[in-house]
Amino acid sequence: MQAKELRDLGEEELTQKRRELKEEIFHLKLRKATGRLENAMKLREDRRDLARIETVLKEKSKGGK
Repeated sequence: MQAKELRDLGEEELTQKRRELKEEIFHLKLRKATGRLENAMKLREDRRDLARIETVLKEKSKGGK
């Protein structure tokens, strides 16, 4: 997901997406530990999306763009 798309969302939607991504990352880490992770890039993409969401939330809380 692009940062431009995330900036268009409201804070509640971003918070919900952050919660979902954290849960998904947790499950992906479990699958990786047990050797059942099929797509290793999914974990990397989700972590980056989570970082983007947290960045946009911080911008919104500081009154940024």
